[in-house]
Amino acid sequence: MALPGIRGTEHIGFTVPDLDEAERFFVDVIGCELVYSLGPFVRDDDWMAEHLNVHPRSVMRELRFFRCGHGPNFEVFQWEPADGQAPQPRNSDIGGHHLAFYVDDMDAAVAHLREQGVRVLGDPTASRGASEGQRWVYFLSPWGMQLELVSFPGGKAYETSSSVRLWDPRDPSA
Repeated sequence: MALPGIRGTEHIGFTVPDLDEAERFFVDVIGCELVYSLGPFVRDDDWMAEHLNVHPRSVMRELRFFRCGHGPNFEVFQWEPADGQAPQPRNSDIGGHHLAFYVDDMDAAVAHLREQGVRVLGDPTASRGASEGQRWVYFLSPWGMQLELVSFPGGKAYETSSSVRLWDPRDPSA
């Protein structure tokens, strides 16, 4: 049984070491728009542990919401954890993750990132199998967060035989 009333992903939240640096990167390099900010959030009870699963004396310095084209919003946090911070996970670690941005022109987007001094991990790779028709490449934010560019202007191979389609930023309402 599905979650009653589910419509889709509204936002993705993640923590960064410096919100000003993250804002410059997401706005100036990626092209997102800052929408609003909130904080700080400080509690002297167990609210943080009960509601956010963090040490009760951790302080959320600020959060900022960004809109990045078609897709979920980003809720970006800067914390002062009372019990220390774990290193950023790799893709192969439990909790490992990355954000992928769809671009119309992979080569132009990669050139833009490189011109901005962004570390791009290798050259774009052509997918195979069900994802054939797609090209992708990973890159890193200034603080080492894993990001990806994807492009499949002609669609993906799976579309010829599947009755269910992945959400597609080329046609966000479909």
